[in-house]
Amino acid sequence: MRYLQQIFVAIVLLAIQTSLQAQVSFGKPEKINKQWQFYLGDRPDEKTQWESLDLPHDWSVKQSLSPSLASCQGFLPGGIGWYRKSVFIPQDKQDELIYLYFEGVYNRSEVFVNGQSVGSRPNGYISFLYDITPFVQYGQENEIAVRVDHSQSADSRWYTGSGIYRDVWLVYANRVHLAQWGVFVYPKEESLQAKFLHAEIAIVNESLLDNNIVVSNKLFSPEGKPVAENTQQLSIAAGQTKRLAIELAVENPQLWDLEHPNLYTLQTIVEQNGKIIDATTTKTGFRSFVFDPDQGFLLNGKNLKMKGICLHHDAGVLGAAVPREVWKRRLQTLKEIGVNAIRTSHNPQAPDLYDLCDELGILVLNEAYDEWEFPKNKWIKAWNVGTPGHQGSYDIFEKWGEQDLADMVRRDRNHVSIFAWSIGNEVDYPNDPYSHPILDSANSGFTQKLNGGYKKEAPDANRLGSIAKRLVAVVKQYDSSRPVTAGLAGVAMSNETEYPFALDICGYNYTESRYLSDHKKYPERVIFGSETRHDLEAWKAVTDNDHIFGQFLWTGIDYLGESGKWPSRGFYSGLVDFAGFIKPRGYYRKALWSDEPTVYLGTYPNRFLKSKVSMDAYSIWNYKEKELIRVVCYTNAEKVRLFLNNKPIHKAPKFDKNTGIYYWDVPYQAGKLEVRSFNGEKEVGNYNIQTSGEAFAITATVSNYENNLAHIVVQVTDENGVPVMLTDNEITCEIEGPAHLLGLEAGNNSDMGDYTDNVQGVFHGRLLAYIQTVGTSGEITVKFTSPSLKAADVKLK
Repeated sequence: MRYLQQIFVAIVLLAIQTSLQAQVSFGKPEKINKQWQFYLGDRPDEKTQWESLDLPHDWSVKQSLSPSLASCQGFLPGGIGWYRKSVFIPQDKQDELIYLYFEGVYNRSEVFVNGQSVGSRPNGYISFLYDITPFVQYGQENEIAVRVDHSQSADSRWYTGSGIYRDVWLVYANRVHLAQWGVFVYPKEESLQAKFLHAEIAIVNESLLDNNIVVSNKLFSPEGKPVAENTQQLSIAAGQTKRLAIELAVENPQLWDLEHPNLYTLQTIVEQNGKIIDATTTKTGFRSFVFDPDQGFLLNGKNLKMKGICLHHDAGVLGAAVPREVWKRRLQTLKEIGVNAIRTSHNPQAPDLYDLCDELGILVLNEAYDEWEFPKNKWIKAWNVGTPGHQGSYDIFEKWGEQDLADMVRRDRNHVSIFAWSIGNEVDYPNDPYSHPILDSANSGFTQKLNGGYKKEAPDANRLGSIAKRLVAVVKQYDSSRPVTAGLAGVAMSNETEYPFALDICGYNYTESRYLSDHKKYPERVIFGSETRHDLEAWKAVTDNDHIFGQFLWTGIDYLGESGKWPSRGFYSGLVDFAGFIKPRGYYRKALWSDEPTVYLGTYPNRFLKSKVSMDAYSIWNYKEKELIRVVCYTNAEKVRLFLNNKPIHKAPKFDKNTGIYYWDVPYQAGKLEVRSFNGEKEVGNYNIQTSGEAFAITATVSNYENNLAHIVVQVTDENGVPVMLTDNEITCEIEGPAHLLGLEAGNNSDMGDYTDNVQGVFHGRLLAYIQTVGTSGEITVKFTSPSLKAADVKLK
């Protein structure tokens, strides 16, 4: 009988795992993304025409770009929208509790069930749960309606998206159940081997009776073998919450690190009278973090420099509704470049992102806010141009700030990849909004624009310290195992307040000039570059200083919003473009960061930059005959040799010590340009670019196809199959079979055309097609055509 019960438990837990848990840590979650209706506008009535769609959904990115809209939002609109869906609740569920869980709705949402409001949540990035049991009609269809108010459309410095842009879940639960986010697991650092796993479990009794229950916790290795367990009997009074803390000992555990992201699974089961009434699984792992003011950061006892990037939450044409598979491809690309850490900028992101970082071995700095109690400048005409707007989320901070932060920590604290919590980004930017008398001081060491001197009428910067202390206390209440930090913009000003002293570790934004002086002045302070430039000097400030544990480049991937003057969709400093293709500066970074042999070749006319050496040179070899071309090579090899049409160019390359880039000035000659890299006399890599002819054909290749989402790379070539970089052909995508087009993205920041249709111009000769398949059967043919070009098609099954 016990054996059969164990099989049943395994089946239950397998069902929980394969249901893509809603992160609520209790009950039976059911994803309800399908068959919603949407109306863009307010006050729908019986005559309203509703659009049928599936979630996640971002309505802003589906609209037209316009120069009349705000540049901070990528010239895309906000507005008010309504969603609705009917859900049948069986009669036999009347003894259970029923909840709705939203992973993210941007923003200022209110949820209704059968016409009655069940709650409002203004923060657009926070996940939230409502108990809808009192509003449910059993044995009937129940209407869920969600009003989303993004009428303050310029309320952020970057693109936010609008709508229910993350997953939605319906959760059924016993009246005695694990609490929301009620299982917290983390390694207890007894030694470098971190042999103990600490778990805190909260159980809620929402029944009218006292109950006796049994709580079992079993830990499984990455291979699925049981390695530790704990069982306890509890009595829990009616209407009360019971908390227990346990430790699970594991001999010689497999550690989680960047190259071997070993994940264990904790199964938590609640039984009553021999019956399972609740269960959940939690991914966890063994690893140790140490932050030292002199040695920097140690992972599992080994010093590590964080090669980090800042990351916003959109994906170009997909807006803020980004499928897990898209994030997986993007994170894998960043890791290929050498990235080992990300900073969520400047808000909590979708649960999928953290899951993937756990699985792939990428460290995460999880950030909560970009502004606190006062608004920042939001640029309307262009980034740092004209008169800014001042919409924002500051108006909800006093009421919701601590609750939102607590919910971020509680939701995400089980992710072994998260190394710190950030309570804010650049809230101390000089005079945007806070001010301090130090701004009138000469030689104060500011690296940011001061926006004038001290302004007595502006908010007092001394307020920053008290707010920071309050927020740090919230984090520590729910997770004392990790440090708390923030990205400081006006370090020289903040040092005059209590703000940096309230933090465990201090992020400096663009303030490398203070790394040594502040280390000497504040020897107990742990410092890192929370936001930095891409140049070699900023990286050397990390490698040349043992006490600086890393940097986070602005930015890892191009993102919508924070745009320059029209035409500009977004901020274009990423290592990777909107389509997820590596840019030249991504290869430059790979040469600095990757342990794998790396070599890349790019070119540009010498007249463009004269004596400058660029990290943004594309692999183009089509110029006027004998035109002087600057050829640049990004490599981590000891030396390089250049060949033109298989003949060596005997002139040795020059080396720019300010960039670490090799370069030649070469008269153009059509054919093949090749660089070979060497360590000693051993060739370790090569890279070549060829002169292309006229655009002749389209090629289409599936680069990733997982969980019904295909990434198809479309490339324009000449008749010999050589990629044509200098072309802007428009590609039409047509689909036969059970699939639909999510979007076409070429990565062109200045293309302000229609992204809602099936036609898109290539950029540097290529684009990416996102194809969502439907169902599990039927062949799919995706065709790509363009006038005067040979067509291509791809078969999907």
